[in-house]
Amino acid sequence: MGDSKHISVHRLLGEGLIADVVLWKNWRGAVAVLVSATALWYLFERAGYNFLSFVANVVLLLVVILFFWAKAANLLNRPLPPLPDLEISEETIARVADALQIWMNRALSVAHDIAIERNLLLCLQVVGVLWVISYIGSLFNFLTLIYFGVLLCLSLPVLYDKYQDRVDDRLCVIHGIIQTQYTKVHSTVLSKIPKLSNKEKKVQ
Repeated sequence: MGDSKHISVHRLLGEGLIADVVLWKNWRGAVAVLVSATALWYLFERAGYNFLSFVANVVLLLVVILFFWAKAANLLNRPLPPLPDLEISEETIARVADALQIWMNRALSVAHDIAIERNLLLCLQVVGVLWVISYIGSLFNFLTLIYFGVLLCLSLPVLYDKYQDRVDDRLCVIHGIIQTQYTKVHSTVLSKIPKLSNKEKKVQ
């Protein structure tokens, strides 16, 4: 397993700015994301600052600064604040809509397989994932989960990129164990559950 083909994590992440930040190739950006996430988590979670109040105060401060900057620029014949065009292009909206369509179609496909096809294995997988999410959500609040997600995004990809061969070896062992257990469950339980015939599906 040690001489298996090495996968480029940077290429899997798109080889863009996000990949550079997540893999710490752009260490300044990674540090900025980490510090910002830590500061926001501390403000809202430890200091007890209200999120809506924080956003309103920040926007208020920006509006006041820009207003007085523009007024002073007119009086002193200075350039106006360098603001970009504040608009969202149709291309960006179309890209977001396409991504949402893909995720919604996947969710509807899973729901169809569970409700219509009666896919027991898929149903158990969904139930297991939802139970894990519910259990984790009962331990931490939403903001803490987001913060942990940021920490994982800034640590797991770079660790996998560095120790890919070792991780792949462990994953192969775990996959083999899971496959063996699934084969046992399938032969003793799942294979004995009667399946709907094509005629019964058409009648339904």
